[in-house]
Amino acid sequence: MPKLDLESIPQRNATGYPAAFANVVQGRWYRRLSVAAGLEDFGVSHVVLKPGAWSAQRHWHEIEDEFLVMVSGTATLVDDHGETPLAAGDCVAFPKNDGNGHCVINNSALDCTFVVVGQNKNGVCHYPDIDLHLPDGNTFTRKDGRRY
Repeated sequence: MPKLDLESIPQRNATGYPAAFANVVQGRWYRRLSVAAGLEDFGVSHVVLKPGAWSAQRHWHEIEDEFLVMVSGTATLVDDHGETPLAAGDCVAFPKNDGNGHCVINNSALDCTFVVVGQNKNGVCHYPDIDLHLPDGNTFTRKDGRRY
């Protein structure tokens, strides 16, 4: 496979979050590298967080392992253990079904970049801090099951 040309891969900042929870990811820009490379068994995304942006609402997956490698800049990992500073070269693993809600927040004045690897499966996702649940991998609901 030839080297991927990042600039030729569309950069998006779309989210499926209900409007009440979408504001924190407005400064998250990502490229779906796995799609561009034709990979099917796992997903890879190149993510740029603008200052103040979050990678996602704090969450954890039942059937998806995630692995993140910081490429540039600094950020803060927020999970059930508290806050952990991240810098270029740092690696973070999120095993599936561990119940440890996590997200990355760019609290710096400069962009930060990371690559995240996960699965290409939609599955159950939990959001411990807010009234949000993804019970089927596709449709967001409130924790009581009502759809947004």
